[in-house]
Amino acid sequence: MWKYYAILSAIFASLTAIFAKIGIKNVDSNLATAIRTCVILLITWGIVFFSNSINGVKELTKINWLFLILSGGATGLSWLFYFKALQLGDASKVAPIDKLSVIFTIFLSFIILKESVSWKVLLGGLLITCGSLVILMDKQ
Repeated sequence: MWKYYAILSAIFASLTAIFAKIGIKNVDSNLATAIRTCVILLITWGIVFFSNSINGVKELTKINWLFLILSGGATGLSWLFYFKALQLGDASKVAPIDKLSVIFTIFLSFIILKESVSWKVLLGGLLITCGSLVILMDKQ
């Protein structure tokens, strides 16, 4: 089932790039990111309240809070840089380069989370890296 969610994530990430590129025309990228964040905030808290997941807040540990806060900070910085890159570059180039995050995730999941990495994952990561490097070398 996780694969379906991952594909849906990729589809919506694609729409994010396209919609954002259109939406940030003549708009400060930081302001655009803040607006986007407010929309996400409303949607996610709406889901939490609608699904009655709010009770789970009481069960969060200090470690949960620490790493969720760190994740939120990393997400915020990622979005700020992503929107700035979209404002300055082509969505067709920015989005694939942004996917270099896959390589960093594979590496960090091996080092920090001690996850095993198969040859298929390494090959896929290598192909993503090669594609991103080709795009980075484009002079346009």
